[in-house]
Amino acid sequence: MDFLRPASWEEALAAKAEHPTAVPIAGGTDVMVEINFDHRRPEYLLDLNRVGELTDWEVGEDSVRLGASVPYTHIMEHLRGELPGLALASHTVASPQIRNRGGVGGNLGTASPAGDAHPALLAAGAEVEVESVRGSRLIPIDEFYTGVKRNALAADELIRAVHVKKADGPQQYSKVGTRNAMVIAVCAFGLALHPETRTVRTGIGSAAPTPVRAKAAEEFLNAALEEGGFWDNGKIITPSVAKQFADLCAASCNPIDDVRGTASYRRHAVGIMARRTLTWTWESYRGTAATTEGAA
Repeated sequence: MDFLRPASWEEALAAKAEHPTAVPIAGGTDVMVEINFDHRRPEYLLDLNRVGELTDWEVGEDSVRLGASVPYTHIMEHLRGELPGLALASHTVASPQIRNRGGVGGNLGTASPAGDAHPALLAAGAEVEVESVRGSRLIPIDEFYTGVKRNALAADELIRAVHVKKADGPQQYSKVGTRNAMVIAVCAFGLALHPETRTVRTGIGSAAPTPVRAKAAEEFLNAALEEGGFWDNGKIITPSVAKQFADLCAASCNPIDDVRGTASYRRHAVGIMARRTLTWTWESYRGTAATTEGAA
């Protein structure tokens, strides 16, 4: 195994172009596990730790540009207001040591359906900035996952950053695991309210071959909220609407039985998490709306 260690982003792109099979490593929290257990033996490892710009982030007027190697700890500490769903997901990642090393770019590169960041990124409607010596492009998060541990990257492309719109409403994240830390998700669920567009987006992890959105559930809920005037009147969402939303979320899953849980349990758990996160986010929205009206 050869070890490539570029000193700049340009050198990294050149190395990836010359060696398309090279496996990028930054935090290494996924790659090293696979290598240590001999599940993977790449011909080349492409070390990106000297590329400092990958650990930078920029808060713009409407969105956050998050470098691929920004540690989860930094997201929790510095971007909780702008990216609340991703910050909550970051809290559930493994241990403090791994949160200090791992970043969203690694989750995206691995593209495991159990990656903790995926549901939050789907719910927020993120875009993945990728680049090669041929140029750069933005891939919508909905188009990024192409199969089990496969993504839309070309062989010579590297993930440079993730663009996430700043939250304009409450966001939530929930995860089921066999213990409270150092655990791969049995299943996970992210939900984001977008009051500016009067829409709701979801993200589901570890309950299908890829991270997925519950699109039928979103369409149902968007219509129910609009028809009932909920965005304007701030009423509590009725139990029947919440149950139908939860059932549709569970139906959107395509899980398997494995050592962490059964398919039926995963569907059930996703439904429970969907109902609970909807309740939490809507209560938060109602509280914010009431405060705004009071101030006016």
